[in-house]
Amino acid sequence: MNSLTLKQLRYFEALARHGHFGHAAQACAISQPALSMQIKELEEALGAVLVERGPRRLRLTSFGEQAAERARDILRAVDELGDLARASGEQLVGRLRLGVIPTVAPYLLPKIVGALTEAHPALEVRVRETVTPRLIAELDEGRLDAALVALPVSEPSLTEVALFAENFVLVRPGADDGKPVPSPAMLREMRLLLLEEGHCFRDQALAFCKMRNAPPREVLDASSLSTLVQMVGAGIGVTLIPEMAVPVETRSASVSVARFPAPEPSRTIGMVWRRTSPLAGQLEQIAGEVGRVGERAG
Repeated sequence: MNSLTLKQLRYFEALARHGHFGHAAQACAISQPALSMQIKELEEALGAVLVERGPRRLRLTSFGEQAAERARDILRAVDELGDLARASGEQLVGRLRLGVIPTVAPYLLPKIVGALTEAHPALEVRVRETVTPRLIAELDEGRLDAALVALPVSEPSLTEVALFAENFVLVRPGADDGKPVPSPAMLREMRLLLLEEGHCFRDQALAFCKMRNAPPREVLDASSLSTLVQMVGAGIGVTLIPEMAVPVETRSASVSVARFPAPEPSRTIGMVWRRTSPLAGQLEQIAGEVGRVGERAG
C-alpha cells in the first residue's frame, strides 16, 4: 500500500463530517477539484472505495464509515501530540480552539479574547460558537480544546470548572414597567418567548417556570436573544434573558427589565475540556483568567 498523508486524512475527515464535497472543500480552504483528487488518491493508496458518489448526495461506503472513525482517532492523536509539545513549554503559545454557547459569545467574547491575547501574546484564539450538544461532540472528536458552557454538562470524559454565576432577568414590554413581577406560576399563563430547541438557556428558563414536564399554554421560539427581545418590544410576549445580555439587547428595544425576587433564577457558566487533554494545566490557567473576565462583567 502506498503511504498515506495527514493531509489526505484531514480532507477525508472533513468530507465524512460535512457529507458534501463543496462544503468540505470550503471548510478545508481548498478547491473542490483539489479535495476530490486527494480523496481519490487516498482511495488508491488504501485499495478500497471510501465514498459512493451519487448525483444528488454523497454516501460513505461501509469501509468508508470505518475508515472515517479511524481517521478521526489518528488526527486526534496527532493533535494531542502537538498539544503535548506545547504543554511542555513555560508559556501559552499556538492555537487555542475555544467553543462558546450563543448566549455567552456576543457579550463576553470580545473581553475574553482581548484579555487572553494581552496576557499571552503568542496565543492564537480560534472561536467556535454553537449550542452545547455540538460543542460537546466537537470536544470529544478533538476539534475543540475547551468550551464555555452552562454547567453541569455531566460528561464523564470532561473536566468541568465553574467560573461564575449570573442571574436571569424578566424582559417585558415597556408599558409594563413598574408592574409587579410575575411569579413562575403566572409566567406559565403568559405568552412566553424562548430560544428554540437545542439551547440550554431554553431548558433553564422552562425549569424556572416549572414547565419542563408540563406543556406550556403558549410558547414561541426564536433563534437568538436579540430576536426574543425585539419580539417583546413589539408587544408579542415576555421573555427571560441572562443578565450579561441586557446592555446589548435592550438598547434598541422598547422594553422594560425587572429582577425576580429571591431566590432569583440563575445559571453557572463554566469551562470544560477533555480529561485526557495534554493542555489540562494550561486550560486551568485560562479558565481562571476567563472567570475573572466574567466576574468583572457581571
